[in-house]
Amino acid sequence: MARRLEQGPTGTGSPDAPEALGLDGLPVDPALIQAAAALDEDAATKRHAELADQIEAANKAYYEADAPLLTDAEYDQLFRQLVALEAAFPALVTPASPTQRVGAQLGGTFDEVRHRRPMLSLSNAFSHDELRAFDARVRRGLALPAAPEAAPDLRYVAELKIDGLAITLRYERGRFAQGATRGDGFTGEDVTANLRTISTVPTRLREGVSLDVRGEVYMPKSEFARINAEREEQGLPLYANPRNSGAGSLRQKDPSITAARQLATWSYQLIEDDAEAIGLASQSEALARMEALGFTVNPNRDSDLDIEGVIAFTEAWREARHELPYETDGVVVKVDAFEQQGRLGIVSRAPRWAIAYKFPPEQVETVLEDIVPYVGRTGTLTPVAHLTPTKVAGSTVARATLHNLDEVRRKDIRVGDHVILQKAGDVIPEVVRSLPEKRTGAEREWDMPASCPVCGQPVVRDEGAVRHYCANPLCPARVGQEFGHFAAAMDIDGAGWAVLSQLLQRGMVKRRGDFFRLTVEDLETLDRFARKSAENLHRAIHKVRRRPLERVIAALGIPQVGWTTAIELAHWLATEVPSGDDWLVRAAKLLRDVAASEPARFEELEGVGPTIAGALATWFAPGGPGEGVLEDLADAGVEVELPALRVAAATGPLAGKSVVVTGTIEGFSREEAESAIRAAGGKPAGSVSRKTDFVVAGPGAGSKLAKAEELGIPVIPPDGFASLLAGQVPNDG
Repeated sequence: MARRLEQGPTGTGSPDAPEALGLDGLPVDPALIQAAAALDEDAATKRHAELADQIEAANKAYYEADAPLLTDAEYDQLFRQLVALEAAFPALVTPASPTQRVGAQLGGTFDEVRHRRPMLSLSNAFSHDELRAFDARVRRGLALPAAPEAAPDLRYVAELKIDGLAITLRYERGRFAQGATRGDGFTGEDVTANLRTISTVPTRLREGVSLDVRGEVYMPKSEFARINAEREEQGLPLYANPRNSGAGSLRQKDPSITAARQLATWSYQLIEDDAEAIGLASQSEALARMEALGFTVNPNRDSDLDIEGVIAFTEAWREARHELPYETDGVVVKVDAFEQQGRLGIVSRAPRWAIAYKFPPEQVETVLEDIVPYVGRTGTLTPVAHLTPTKVAGSTVARATLHNLDEVRRKDIRVGDHVILQKAGDVIPEVVRSLPEKRTGAEREWDMPASCPVCGQPVVRDEGAVRHYCANPLCPARVGQEFGHFAAAMDIDGAGWAVLSQLLQRGMVKRRGDFFRLTVEDLETLDRFARKSAENLHRAIHKVRRRPLERVIAALGIPQVGWTTAIELAHWLATEVPSGDDWLVRAAKLLRDVAASEPARFEELEGVGPTIAGALATWFAPGGPGEGVLEDLADAGVEVELPALRVAAATGPLAGKSVVVTGTIEGFSREEAESAIRAAGGKPAGSVSRKTDFVVAGPGAGSKLAKAEELGIPVIPPDGFASLLAGQVPNDG
């Protein structure tokens, strides 16, 4: 038998005890400690390493890539196991353990900001008994009587826990000076420019005070659903939840991309430079103070609570939260009085005076009655599960997307199956898995139809991709969805499906520009339309006749092109096409010429690779789906607002230079090489053109190297990359 690691005092505690504590005061499930204490040294060390690796990988994916590997419940369970293991074997605790740190390491994309005070995490509670155990710890820490009724001066504030990205905002004399993410708790990323695009971040306070405010940036459920619907139609992977979508939107190098996403904030912690002079004594007073200064503070909170009042608050919001326009995954409970908070203090990563109660994940069982393919605006056939109507997360669900045939196969979902249903991000119905053990033999596998269910034309599958689609550009389903997308993206108020279907069926709208050719008299002929409603719709159409260029591009419905690419294409066009009369027509000619003769130029756009460049080339090419569309809009009187020209970096050795990296560069991944180019003031490009200044070519370089040599562009060898970043062009380049 291997020697046991030295066990902590909690490792031998009674499993019947109401709670146990780890070395740093974190609550631990006694059953988990008992299981950990039964391990020997080798097994405990191995299990600790496994848990730490899993949690570190999950942290990196969640905080840095905004792409979670685990559900919140799965992560919490792993973390609790790690805390229990360290409580049983204190020798396993090191500064590198996930239990001793907050968040994740910084990704290097933004400048670093050192927090004036650490941004800590919170311990979690998953039951009402754990909340009562927290209350008992607080009373012991404050030397108060064990009975709650005998400690009337201990009061709590309960606030909804927002599932977003933690931020800190710095104000100097009432003006917004700097904003940063939490990062690793001590150092965050400077996202000031992006935060300025969020309407709920005040640029100027109602008083000229200096302070820090902490809060959460979040993405509303409606925006999350809109973006995912757009991505699904484009055949792109869906975002997992609003939290990661919001975090990814905030951590963009281009603030205009952040601005295109309808992000919002809640503020919940005030650190005021002259707080003592103001006389703030509690969290509830600080929340009121923040509201008075102009911050958005969540109104769904309560104060002056004992622990039973806190529990009642959690129960009241357990179901009611589903009606909120944002996602909340629990309740944050804080000791109200600052004096008591100070006496309780903090542990390594969390305050002793606060805890986060997590709502249990809500999943239900139902029956998948049928799978029906729906045709979208790009022709994509999406299998949709028709379910026995079931209530989940506050609403009755009868439909859920299954995304594509590969997903149906991966989850082994069959018609007639009993399935587990949940709402991804509390928003989008999702079939989690089937229950094969409940099959009777009557279930049947589903396959994608060979012909379009609407027009009967053959269904095609992209080579090497998961998308099946109807290739008929005149398919009624495609046409209807395309025009519906255009009306919605252009913000034509009142042009819903009932109106749009009439316009299409009567032939009143055959091209996008026809929306803007409609008269009041035309609209008055529609069913259930009187003169007043016709005038209102005509006014709504006229109102959007002039729109930002990126919105018009996004409204075109180009496959693979969402808001981010639309913004980049708008900036590229504004640079390439001089302003003046007939701008839209001249821009259309440039797009047509590039698509026909130099499609790789589309890869000059930030974030555009061969797939999106190919989609743009196909759409704008002569004879393609986009032929004549922009000219038609111009003829109908549509005008575009051009984005402000981006100013090239004024500093840096590669300021204003376009650099292409191809092949293998020792010591650099492709992403690291591109980040280094940006840090030096340059622009990493995906393809070689006459506008390329340098090509860095390592082993494995192919057509890009040949193109550079053909155009006479300087080629830098791998060992000259460092010199180039320093502004020195190697002699052999």
